[in-house]
Amino acid sequence: MPTSFVRGLKCRLCGKMYPKEPLNFCTEDFGPLEVDYDYEAIAEVLSRSKIEMRPENMWRYRELLPIDGEPTVGAQVGGTPLIKADRLAEALGVEKLWVKNDAVNFPTLSFKDRVVSVALSKAREFGFSTVGCASTGNLGNSVAANAAAAGLEAYIFIPADLERSKILGSSIYGAKVVGVTGTYDEVNRLCTQVAFKYGWGFVNINLRPFYAEGSKSMGFEIAEQLGWRVPQHVVVPMAGGSLVGKIPKAFQELAKVGLIEHARCRIYGAQASGCSPISTAVKNGWETHRPVRRPNTIAKSLAIGDPADGYFACKVIRDSGGWAEDVSDQEISEAMVLLGRTEGIFAETAGGVTVAVTRKLIEQGRIPRDEEIVICITGNGLKTQDAVAEYVEAPVIIKPSLEELAALVDGAAREPVLV
Repeated sequence: MPTSFVRGLKCRLCGKMYPKEPLNFCTEDFGPLEVDYDYEAIAEVLSRSKIEMRPENMWRYRELLPIDGEPTVGAQVGGTPLIKADRLAEALGVEKLWVKNDAVNFPTLSFKDRVVSVALSKAREFGFSTVGCASTGNLGNSVAANAAAAGLEAYIFIPADLERSKILGSSIYGAKVVGVTGTYDEVNRLCTQVAFKYGWGFVNINLRPFYAEGSKSMGFEIAEQLGWRVPQHVVVPMAGGSLVGKIPKAFQELAKVGLIEHARCRIYGAQASGCSPISTAVKNGWETHRPVRRPNTIAKSLAIGDPADGYFACKVIRDSGGWAEDVSDQEISEAMVLLGRTEGIFAETAGGVTVAVTRKLIEQGRIPRDEEIVICITGNGLKTQDAVAEYVEAPVIIKPSLEELAALVDGAAREPVLV
């Protein structure tokens, strides 16, 4: 039995085929490359029962992921909870709401661990000893951690004004962190030059076709956790625009190989108003996005002004019958607090974006209140604590006295509870 069902790489624009190699663009029209699978062969060997017997991580779907054997990096990644969010549903005025919580992903508390485990497993197959990435924070954390565990040398290139906690979250693993004075898009252009000059494996450049496939595992898990079916609506945060396309691709693949009945689902993209190239394009009816030159938002993990998959993200959203929206920094912070107080989930700013956009879409009537919704949370709030510092109360200070505590408790009992 073959260990890989990958036939090669395929241009998403012209369809030209390429062998499995570290290449991310078509030499004919510069279109992005995507992994091409033999779905008929997969359908013959993969079943629900086989998947359910495997460990609860993303690699239980390994036939639909682009590595040639067993994963050599990130074998414990994935398997994050899908939470029935009844209290948040009540606050938003809807009947059926779920939160897919990748804020607890291993090892670096974001969904980026999924894409990195695939990319670095593939990097080892290709023989790379040095890997790297352009990052707005979470990706850098994951590359640094997983590279350390795999014994790979890592270079992490970031905008110099990134949150201090995310810089520390890469440095702690021994990676060489390089701050660049400029936007993420300027960092990414530099990394493209570095990848080709030094021959390193950059997860979101020359390894991007394989890296992006890791996002599908989030969609695979959602469908399985719902009892092998898809929800009616999924809301996804957008930075480079890959995840919003890979979740519906996951549903479509599950249907192709006979694991679910259908893949029909409306997909919604969420962005911050300070950097909203994809949502702006969708709302204006443009075929593709127009780059944002100077992003300005607290949601730095989503602040990619010229998203690599912007055109495809717009198309996926339109084709599914979904929509895209964006929200202000204040709405982001308030939504982070709302999620924490209703479901006990501390999401980073990107999670605040997703929750706030979901609320806006419900209020606009674009998502019906009586239909099933899944919200994707992609990172942990411990990385962006400053975003909510002004929205939560400071601790009450009392003397070590039961009488003082009693006065505090009595006062609190008389105050209305705000959600």
